[in-house]
Amino acid sequence: MKKLQIAALGLLLVTAFSCKQAKKEAEETTEEVVETVVETIEPKVITFTMEPKSDSNVNGEVVFTEQDGKVIMRATFTGLEPGEHAIHLHEKADCSAADGTSTGGHWNPTFQPHGKWGDEGGYHKGDIGNFTADADGNAVLEFSTDQWCMGCDDDTKNIIGKAVIVHKGMDDFVSQPSGAAGARVSCTGIIE
Repeated sequence: MKKLQIAALGLLLVTAFSCKQAKKEAEETTEEVVETVVETIEPKVITFTMEPKSDSNVNGEVVFTEQDGKVIMRATFTGLEPGEHAIHLHEKADCSAADGTSTGGHWNPTFQPHGKWGDEGGYHKGDIGNFTADADGNAVLEFSTDQWCMGCDDDTKNIIGKAVIVHKGMDDFVSQPSGAAGARVSCTGIIE
């Protein structure tokens, strides 16, 4: 009988030790899982349709995506004349004028001279640059920067309330204040 009691006591101690060990392992696993949880933030995406201006047939779509401190602008256009065209952000999200002039000048919150994006001599935050339309008048553009944001509190970065303008000609990156890019042939206002 004494042997049976000792065996039962031994079994009870082994079971108690095993339960404590299992609980400890479960807690360690839980801690590991908690430590590896990463918060993912969904990108902010805004899509706009471009409308023809200055008696052109230029249509298109512009998609702005903000994620990880960068804004990516992807644009597709149809109805362009083959060749190079300038694209800029302008001051006001107002495309009501038939020639697009209701958008004002280039967006320039840092009061720099007009120029090519990234030049040391200065450039407007709206000086995106040139892109090329193919023989059928179609074009695709992608532009990415950490100098823009969508709806943030920094007026030198926030593109909400601005307009995207496509010009008939190319930007020469020299002429002040707009690069002598010609008529405004397509427009959309960036409104959140």
